[in-house]
Amino acid sequence: MVRIRLRRVGAKQQPSYRIVATDKEAPRDGRFIEILGFYNPRTNPATIQLKEERIYDWISKGAQPTESVARVFKSAGLSDRYERYKKGEALETLLAEAKSAEAARNINAKTEPISN
Repeated sequence: MVRIRLRRVGAKQQPSYRIVATDKEAPRDGRFIEILGFYNPRTNPATIQLKEERIYDWISKGAQPTESVARVFKSAGLSDRYERYKKGEALETLLAEAKSAEAARNINAKTEPISN
């Protein structure tokens, strides 16, 4: 079974994550099939970049997002757009909406200091 999950990248004490499609049995930072996006929770607001067309394709093929990825998708608005996609709305309009939402969301992100 294919899962859409987070893959940790970044230095010690400075995590950022790639959103990847991977086999359910693969280790967290191990082998993956495709990179679907990027998530950095250390910026304020969090930086989220998604390849929505590829994510829609994987979900329609049966890939399941993990709970943490589902929260990222919901905060980015992807979950709502995917529901509209399933109901028959045009992919081009949804992708244009996603692009404008990403541009508005990722303006002037400041990295927060590490709190121990």
